[in-house]
Amino acid sequence: MVRRIIFFTVIVVALIALIVYSQIQPQSNYVSGLIESEEIRLGSRIGGRVKRVLVAEGDRVTKSMPLVEFEPYDLNEREQQAVSVLAEREAVLKKMKTGMRDEEIAQAKSRYDRAREQLSLTQEGARPEEITAAENRLTVAKSELKLAKREYDRISSLHQQNAISKSEFDSADQKWKSAVALVDVRKSELKILKDGARKQEIEIAKANVEDLRLAWELAKKGFRTEDIEQAQAARDSAAASLEAIRSQKRELVLYAPADGIIDSLDLQPGDLVGPNAPVMTMLSTKNLKVRAYVPQRFLQLKVGQELRITVDSFPGEDFQGEVTFISNQAEFTPSNVQTPDDRAKQVYRIRVTLNGDTDKLRPGMTTNVWLDPK
Repeated sequence: MVRRIIFFTVIVVALIALIVYSQIQPQSNYVSGLIESEEIRLGSRIGGRVKRVLVAEGDRVTKSMPLVEFEPYDLNEREQQAVSVLAEREAVLKKMKTGMRDEEIAQAKSRYDRAREQLSLTQEGARPEEITAAENRLTVAKSELKLAKREYDRISSLHQQNAISKSEFDSADQKWKSAVALVDVRKSELKILKDGARKQEIEIAKANVEDLRLAWELAKKGFRTEDIEQAQAARDSAAASLEAIRSQKRELVLYAPADGIIDSLDLQPGDLVGPNAPVMTMLSTKNLKVRAYVPQRFLQLKVGQELRITVDSFPGEDFQGEVTFISNQAEFTPSNVQTPDDRAKQVYRIRVTLNGDTDKLRPGMTTNVWLDPK
């Protein structure tokens, strides 16, 4: 009986000791976490038919590495056309900014001077020498008319006597009529020279002089500011069109935006891809973060605090991280619990951004986040 009492007493003491030990043992100062990375979904703004796929799932890629190439279709031809249009409009703009060449201005001045001289001649009329020459030509024509008339009269008399042939008479008659017509022509020429140019001819000559004067003035002043601005706008529009096409050409090759790992890829050469549609996902190996949940008793943590991280895959090696996020709301249990036991079960999500050399680490690795402040 005594032995039984002693046995049960020992058992009770042991249980009490275990309970007391469980209450006074130091609590764990670390929590488990999971390494996460940024998921990047990659696609092309223009899409099209796939020409080449340069990577496969699981491949490690570096920033700016080509991943997928698309067929260009007519983009090369459109680019060449846009280059030609831009060159043409740049030449026009350069010409307008430079203005007329000295030779062109001198040419405009020469045309203006010639028009002025022609107007002066038109207004002055014929020279005295020209009028005298016209009078002399009229005198000669009259003399020839007298000779032709005497010859005609003689031939006509002989013709009436049947002393000559009809052809000789016709010839004399023709000469006389030609002499009469020539006298009339010479009279008209003399009258034109004496009367001078008509009023309409003078007005036309004056208008021509004014047009050429304005053309000369414009050549000296160059192009208007509005014309230059219009040419500049046309040139800028052509440059923007060219840049838009070149931007589309850059979208023909899909590049890695950062160092990472190809996570999912279901693409083959010849596939058609829509614009702005994701064609693959990759996990960035830079800016790795640890997602962990800490009990309420560790909420003395602050954003910016540095913590030690350990990974089972690399025993004895520490990594450093900085707390960049602490959730404001508890998880796993309702936020309105009142009992101390339930409050002890509440946890808060934190995010720790890893610093330093993280090339060894991979997304999905489990970690230990040590909560002791450094």
